[in-house]
This record gives sequence, structure tokens and C-alpha cells, in this order.
Amino acid sequence: MRFSPVRSLLFLSIGVPAILGVSPSQALDWYRWRGPSLNGVSLETGWQTTWPADGPKQLWKASVGTGFSSVSVSNGHLYTVGNDGSKTDTVYCFDAATGAPIWKHPYPAPLDPMFYEGGPSGTPAVDGDRVYSLSRKGDLLCLDVADGHAVWTRNVHEDPGDPIPTWGFSGSPVVEGDLVILDTGSAGTALDKKTGKVVWASNKEASGYASPVPFSAGSDRLVAQNTLEAVKPANGATAWSYPWKTQYDVNAPDPIIFDGKLFVTSGYGHGCALLDISKGKPLLLWQNKSLCSKVSNAVLWKGYLFSSDEGGSLKCLSWETGEVKWSEKSFGSGAIIIADGKIIGLGEKGELIVANASPDGFKPTARAQVLGGKCWTTPVLSNGRVYCRNAAGNLVCLDVSGK
Repeated sequence: MRFSPVRSLLFLSIGVPAILGVSPSQALDWYRWRGPSLNGVSLETGWQTTWPADGPKQLWKASVGTGFSSVSVSNGHLYTVGNDGSKTDTVYCFDAATGAPIWKHPYPAPLDPMFYEGGPSGTPAVDGDRVYSLSRKGDLLCLDVADGHAVWTRNVHEDPGDPIPTWGFSGSPVVEGDLVILDTGSAGTALDKKTGKVVWASNKEASGYASPVPFSAGSDRLVAQNTLEAVKPANGATAWSYPWKTQYDVNAPDPIIFDGKLFVTSGYGHGCALLDISKGKPLLLWQNKSLCSKVSNAVLWKGYLFSSDEGGSLKCLSWETGEVKWSEKSFGSGAIIIADGKIIGLGEKGELIVANASPDGFKPTARAQVLGGKCWTTPVLSNGRVYCRNAAGNLVCLDVSGK
């Protein structure tokens, strides 16, 4: 997502440009929410940015059930989650190139719609021979990538007692060293990735609806939550916090952290802000209502922010000033990533677009209708293929390799 499943939420992991080291072998795999660098930016180049009139070739399609989970791609396998429409979530594993089913792992989970379709929202995270997935009711599953059997499971609502927020847990697990970190509780929960044992847990207060964002601050390693509290991953101790009170307590967006600064945006007309966090205690640099993101993921690229707004427009803002450079109404509440300086966006009604990630205006170089229904889930580019999903669980794989 990460991605919030409700129009009144934003399930964003608005990532961290170029702060995490990524090996060449990982560059084309999109093995976790928001990609290798957790920022919505793909390192992939050479993919096809212009298409035939009928769009890129569809390689395969699948039905994975209701939900808003995006996909993770690792070592030729694709992982996602969906609900059967009533009482069961299923983690799916497919061959990423052909769509052939490899395994599936069902577990009890209600659809739980509330002003939206319901279903799971978090995206599985792959780490070595394990894949981690979090349900809306707090079931954290550690599954074997080979056959999908459960290595361990823990319900974090029951232990350590993290309250379930109004619309359920929507964040994706983030593996940081030997820990699996979740945005649950007031400022996160960390579990041993090998055993599922709780290492630390924050105050028993309802979380937001996004994913943790690890980042480096000088010689320290920290994790920021969408409640704008940064903690030490080793023990959960608070390093700093900043008040960001939103209507209905919907602290949904993940922060973007870059060059000693932090950007945050929220819906319900709350707006956005840029903070200086270089000296530890956050200092407000600017705040306005130019971008109120709800169901999209903002991406930072070369000094500019790109995201859809709660009003249904795709916007470009200056990172330094918050000034709107352009706004495009046709996109709706869709979602984007950026690859090789190009926006890859899936509009709310299923139109896939490619456009330059530039402040000079919205100028698509390619566009095609690839899905119907509601599309709020972030598309993924991996190994020359684009994966798109709608709320009903229709998943398509499109060839943009140019081969």
C-alpha cells in the first residue's frame, strides 16, 4: 500500500529516497511495500515507456479476492493477499512471469467492510526464505517462501495487546535487521523475525494506517511512525515526536524522510508539512493545504513530490516550498510509483499511465485502460513487468520489457 483501503484513509508508505543500500541483484525485485528503498522509486531502467494503441501486452491475470494489498516480487515469485468475500484471507504465491499458482495460505479473517469494500490492506514483505504478512485484525504470519507453511504466527492485538484501529491494521511489515516492525500501538511494535517473540511494544493506543519507515540520523538508526514519533529500533525508546493531530485520529500517511527533513500529508483537509529533523527536535519549515493525500502514495523525485489528493487530482509540489506546480484532475484517487524519471500511475478507474516526473506539467507518454472497477492499490514495476490490481482482486501482469 501500502495503501489505505478507505476513501477516508491514506495507506501510504511515503518512503525514504536513497537512504537504504540496495544491491544490483535486488534492484529489479520489488520484494516489499514501496520497493527495496521503501520510497516508491524503482531502480529499473530500459523498460518500455511507449505502448501500442491497445496498451502493453497482458501476460497473465488472476483473481485474488477483495482487498487493497499491493504485490511483492522476489526470486521469480509474486506475493499478495485477498479475502474470499466473507470469512477468509489468503496469502497467494504465483510465478511472477507466468501467473502459475505456486501455493496459497488461507486463514480466518472477516471481510469487515466499513464505507468501503473491506479485505486486507497490507502488502507481504519477503526476507530471505520467509514472507511476512499482517491482517487487519492483527494476525502476523511468518510463512516459508517454498511452500507457504506457517513458521510462526502471532496476533498482536492479543499479545502484546495493540488496539485495533477503527478500520483495522492497514500497514505492511518492515524487516529491519533481526526485527519485524509493525505500525501497531502508539509508535510501533517489534518482533523477533525468527521466532515471533515480542521484543518491544509502544503504548497501548490505536495506531494509524500506514507502515514504519526506518531511516538513518547521523550515526543512529531510527524508525518513524505515521503518528510522527521516531523510535530506536533496538528497544522502542522515543527519540523525538511531533504533534500531527488529524480528524478522527486518522494519522494515515507514512513520512518521507530525506536530507534531514521530513514530509507528511493527511486527508480531511488537514494538509501537509515539511519539518527539519536534522537536529533531533523537529522544526516546522512550512505547512499548507495544497496536498491532502488520502488513498495514494506520495513519491519524492529530484526536489518534487508527486501524489494524488483527496479531491481526486494528481499533483506535483515543490519539496522546499510546498508550492503546487501542476494538478491533473483525470487521475482520481489513484496511486503511483516512479521509475527512471517516469511516473507509472494507475488511475482510480483502471487507466495505466506513464508521464515524465517533472514540474513542467502532466504530459503522458503512454496510457491504456488495463482494469475496471475501483483501483486504489499501488502498481508495481519489476523485471520488465507491471502488476496492477483493483479492489475486487483482479490482478493483471503487463509486459513493458520492450523485448
